[in-house]
Amino acid sequence: MKKIILILSIILLFFAEISRVYYIMPFPGSQKSESIGFAYWMHNNLFWIRILLLLLVLIYLVPAFKRSGNIGKILFVALGIFYVVVVYFFNFRLQADKMFIQSKRIIFKNAAENTVDTNKLVIGVVVNGLAKAYPIQIIGYHHQVRDYLNNVPLMVTYCTVCRTGRVFNPAVNGKPETFRLVGMDHFNAMFEDATTKSWWRQATGLAVAGKLKGQSLKEMPSEQATLASWLRKYPESLILQPDTVFNKRYEALKKFDDGTTKDALEKRDSASWKFKSWVIGVDYSGNARAYDWNMLANQRIIQDSLPGLPLLITLENDTATYHVFNRGTKAGTLYFHKD
Repeated sequence: MKKIILILSIILLFFAEISRVYYIMPFPGSQKSESIGFAYWMHNNLFWIRILLLLLVLIYLVPAFKRSGNIGKILFVALGIFYVVVVYFFNFRLQADKMFIQSKRIIFKNAAENTVDTNKLVIGVVVNGLAKAYPIQIIGYHHQVRDYLNNVPLMVTYCTVCRTGRVFNPAVNGKPETFRLVGMDHFNAMFEDATTKSWWRQATGLAVAGKLKGQSLKEMPSEQATLASWLRKYPESLILQPDTVFNKRYEALKKFDDGTTKDALEKRDSASWKFKSWVIGVDYSGNARAYDWNMLANQRIIQDSLPGLPLLITLENDTATYHVFNRGTKAGTLYFHKD
């Protein structure tokens, strides 16, 4: 019986250490289950779980160690070393914010001094007439960039796995908040606020676990386009420049924009309606619809209607910049055809 308790305690100890990261990182099977509640509980209670299990292990391990021969003692020591390695990797090396580090050098340049390839995709933001562009190759690695535009605080975010860019005002209950990348849920990046340790989903700005569960960050209007297209619209825009400290990290995302990256999590499925296929999502008054990127690439325009919204989706000649318009006017609904 004592041996069974010892073995189960050791198994649970390793499970606790691994599960803290497993359920919020892209390990096989981890992102397809509804485990965010359990993951959050483990994340916040691991310290006490670890103490209790270590005490239980030691109670039964010490007598077993004394009774064992040389080979047994060597195996126990090896197990202890292995546990220390597991703790190190799953608490330091495999933590999301340790893998994707925030830049301390936020540098912007105008179009004349810019060093970013104008064919690159950017997330563009305009506040009271002032515009800035954030290259996806840069923010895709960092996952978030904190900035101000016309004295308005911005949290520019991007998840390369689900290919979603969002910009938020990083204030919670009217107070400025600091966020760190904590992991992902259903293949979408998650952030943790410093005050309440709640977890927030990147794609929606919704808190999905913790004290603030159910609250949402205020989203700021943004646009995805090639830098060239963005500068045609906003020639005075400032452009975020790469932090040379992370050049190797950015290089890994060199082919991300066109979907030809080899990374299994970030690559594009060129067929339609597959797990990693590209779509354009339109959400209007709670009515959402996804449109196939391949269809748009072939037709260049898509005309459709959501309840209360006759819409037009267009693709520019760069085959990367798209727009969604309201076809409704005071005179009626407009219909378009491609020249």
